[in-house]
Amino acid sequence: MKLNVLLLSVVVLLTASCSQPSGTVAEDTRSPQEILFEDGNYAMFIHFGLYSKLEGVWKDKVYYGNAEWIMNSGQAGIPIEEYMAEAAGFNPSEFDADAIVQLAKDAGMKYIIITSKHHEGFAMFDTKVSDFDIVDATPLKRDLMAELAEACHREGLGIGFYYSQFQDWTAPGGGRGPQTDASGRPVSFDEYFRTKCVPQVEELTTKYGDIQLIWFDTPGEMQRQYSQELVELVRKNQPHALVSSRVGNGLGDYKTLGDMEVPVSNQEGRWEGIDVTQVGWGFSKYDNEWKSPEFIVHTLVSTIARGGTWMLNVGPDSKGRVSEMAAAALRKSGKWVHAHPQVVYSAGPSPWGHALPWGDAVVQGDRIELIVFDWPVNGKLWVPGLKTPVKSARLEGKKKLSFSVEDGWLCINVPKEVPGEYASVIELTLKGDIDVDGAICADPDRTSAFPAEFASVKDCRIRKSSWTEKFGEWKFRNVAQGFTGSSTVTWTVGFQAPGIYNVELDYAGADPVEWKVLLDGKEALIDWHKVTGAYAWQPLGWIRIETPGTHTLTLLPSSGDMANAKVSSIRVTPIAL
Repeated sequence: MKLNVLLLSVVVLLTASCSQPSGTVAEDTRSPQEILFEDGNYAMFIHFGLYSKLEGVWKDKVYYGNAEWIMNSGQAGIPIEEYMAEAAGFNPSEFDADAIVQLAKDAGMKYIIITSKHHEGFAMFDTKVSDFDIVDATPLKRDLMAELAEACHREGLGIGFYYSQFQDWTAPGGGRGPQTDASGRPVSFDEYFRTKCVPQVEELTTKYGDIQLIWFDTPGEMQRQYSQELVELVRKNQPHALVSSRVGNGLGDYKTLGDMEVPVSNQEGRWEGIDVTQVGWGFSKYDNEWKSPEFIVHTLVSTIARGGTWMLNVGPDSKGRVSEMAAAALRKSGKWVHAHPQVVYSAGPSPWGHALPWGDAVVQGDRIELIVFDWPVNGKLWVPGLKTPVKSARLEGKKKLSFSVEDGWLCINVPKEVPGEYASVIELTLKGDIDVDGAICADPDRTSAFPAEFASVKDCRIRKSSWTEKFGEWKFRNVAQGFTGSSTVTWTVGFQAPGIYNVELDYAGADPVEWKVLLDGKEALIDWHKVTGAYAWQPLGWIRIETPGTHTLTLLPSSGDMANAKVSSIRVTPIAL
């Protein structure tokens, strides 16, 4: 069966999994690949290559970094000849394409993207361009890309290939690789591009049936002409396949955010987030910090609620096996996904444009699905800013819930016992078109955090701060920085209830800063703390909110090391007295 027919059957299943609004439905003119990307919203990423044989260890030394980079000079610095010789002992005989496809289906994923060639230049498919591949250089003699593609085609999943188009650490002329061939002759990147990159992309787009996309990575110093040529090559051979933005030079069909990045506000356009089941991408035997089912469910929901699709990575070990730790977490979280298809498949972004204090929301047709991560123990769930009257509220699509409106907030009466594992879903049916005030608000019963990017600033700026930690795990924050004595950061916050609130500041720096907090323009707090380069919550003190409604919290430095301060967020917690 052709993959495009299978993709269409998946589209039918996606549509059937959620009830549709009444009335005439416009014809969907998107390609099957576009539909699978935009409505499937969940995919499996696989990092698997010659580096998997080493499992993060070289000559009895452990390298704590992304395992697929172990050859690089920043880690073990393995000489080219020694690294290439490792292929003779690479025998991932337990790689089971059918089992991997079944795992993806159990997890609720709709397509798989696998590394066909990573930066070290080793091809995991039967390429005619080079002998440095899984068929010619190893005792396995199997084209694993063909096996996985066939299994995906058979089971109705999309299949696509990661390809490192610029970096190639073992091929002459490749980015970050040798600049001469074995005879000492200089080899340019253009020659590498013509003799290895283009022919291999030609193979990937012609040998494995219809594909979902080509996931290019690290364009480096590639000029636009090379990126454009790759896009045109994919278009020629796979007219409907998508191309990732990492092809470079502003090209591609969608945007891939930074590794492990989940934005705090909705993003426009077609985009994806990517993350890992360990801490790194390629398998390392010493990387045992596995992502829990709860993390998977929450990050998947948060990504979809911001308007994106999510791709979660597994890294098979030297034998080709997916760790049972990762597999168990995927299956367990997959039970939640299969029980709540309306939250994942064809779901639209949150009308609030950001997370809510207790969880998040997505739109499904004319309904709002509230996904509650932090269940209210007092039996009241407060929903701010919903202007459209509510017709009904149902827990997990079944139990009808009573509700009221108090000071403009919807208050849903819920059971005190947590009804679901990881997250519970309340479905709101409205009496009209969805209309929401997306202003940030302070919940009367729980902590509410407000990132810096939701503030207005004066004499400072909001910038993205990013850094890597163990195994190359990326962290992101949008922070206010560049402070002077005249700087201010102001959050306009809706409070449902008057009362006492504890105020805390998440910031990093070198030396302390004395901070003032103004409530509605009047000085309310002044405090300082010892700080480090790591972000941490610092208590500033208690404030009294006299009336419900909108109030401003203004942060300003009054003395200290303003130049190195980076403010990530402010939060308020109601104090029961």
